[in-house]
Amino acid sequence: MLSMPTLWAVFLVNFFALGLVWAYVAYAYPKFIPARYWAVSSFGTSVGAGISLLRGAMDPAIPILASGGILIFISFLSAFGVFKFYGRPVSWRYAIAGTALGMAGLALFTLWHDNMAMRITIYSVVHSAPLAAATHMLLAGRGRRSTQVARLAGIAGALLIVVYLLRSGAAMVALGGEVTLIDFNAVQATMVLLLVFLSMAWNFGLLLMAIDALRGELADLALVDDLTGVANRRHFLQRLDEECARAVRSEVPFALLAIDLDGFKAINDSHGHAAGDASLRHFTLMAQSMLRPGDMLARTGGDEFCVVLPATALLDAASIAERILQACRLDAADCGPAEQPLSASIGVAQWEAYIAADPELLVAGADRALYAAKHNGKNACAVSPLHAPPLAPEAGDAMPARHERSRA
Repeated sequence: MLSMPTLWAVFLVNFFALGLVWAYVAYAYPKFIPARYWAVSSFGTSVGAGISLLRGAMDPAIPILASGGILIFISFLSAFGVFKFYGRPVSWRYAIAGTALGMAGLALFTLWHDNMAMRITIYSVVHSAPLAAATHMLLAGRGRRSTQVARLAGIAGALLIVVYLLRSGAAMVALGGEVTLIDFNAVQATMVLLLVFLSMAWNFGLLLMAIDALRGELADLALVDDLTGVANRRHFLQRLDEECARAVRSEVPFALLAIDLDGFKAINDSHGHAAGDASLRHFTLMAQSMLRPGDMLARTGGDEFCVVLPATALLDAASIAERILQACRLDAADCGPAEQPLSASIGVAQWEAYIAADPELLVAGADRALYAAKHNGKNACAVSPLHAPPLAPEAGDAMPARHERSRA
């Protein structure tokens, strides 16, 4: 038979260690808000367990009510971390009301009528309420990519609720014998050990969810251009491969815009790189406002952009390119003396059957059309068949190889 102080010491040590882990996650990833809830709940559980160890050193009513209140409130915090993980709102009124109700029940059966079985039941039921809400959310697994590991935590949560209810029933019928403040009977000791194990499993499931979500966010960041917030070169090449493969299967063409800002080097040289960066961000906003849902704008070089237009024919793509140019012209007309007007040259190309799954040919066609737009005076778009001969860029306006396939 295990003594109660031994069991509370196990809780204290285990959850303090978990608190350190969650505190590190919250520090390393400050935008991952659920880690803050789970860090506080782990440390709070450790504190509650520590207060419970004082039952033999003072009037037992004080640690019973203090530790019970802390542990009940902590159960809400742990559930709120799950809510935050799924982007759901939390209700502090619900937490405060649940904690007050639980403490009132504990006080009733401590100060008015000392009944440990009722205290176990009240604590178990109130503690299980927020746990049940979080468990339902985890098992539903909606809104985040970490569905499988969420189910692991959800199963641990469901088993915790089952053990809490079984423990309450065993206490009410005195299964295994009397339970005192100092000693648990064998049945209660076994169930408390199960609660320790399942609580650790619950937290490890949450930790795996955090790792999976953070890994996914890092993968997403690897596909985004830091300056403009649109897709980067890597993402563009991935999407281009996907659209080529889709076009092969469906025989529905798509189009590509190759965009280069005119005179961008002069903005950097005359006004500094900060002005150049602001111009790139401004152009990105203008271009995105002219695109449709599903179109992808990507920054593929310094002042070079591409737009992937799914299920779009050549003339429709040219119309979209003209909309982007018109937005630039209207914006330039409204520029004040201290502002830098922007213009662009755009090349338009369409996927054709003989390209198959090789996007290099499509990129080459869009680049040829872009060079034609530059050659014909800039601030314009050009549509070039893929079999058209390449045009040399203007002198002094040479362009680097835009879309090398190297993913290094």
